[in-house]
Amino acid sequence: MAEKPKSMVLGVVAAAVFAGLGRMVIQKIMADRAARESRVAAPLDEETRAKISQALRTPSRAPGK
Repeated sequence: MAEKPKSMVLGVVAAAVFAGLGRMVIQKIMADRAARESRVAAPLDEETRAKISQALRTPSRAPGK
């Protein structure tokens, strides 16, 4: 009996999925690296520190209460 030829569709789909996932991972790594290198943190002035501190100490009220 002659053997049935195996379909290549599964292999092609698997390769496409693998390549797509690899591309997504590489893009994520490059984006994280760019974000880390471009991060600029400026020192806060006293007024801004006071506002942040007050906001953290004061519990927020739920709307409608």
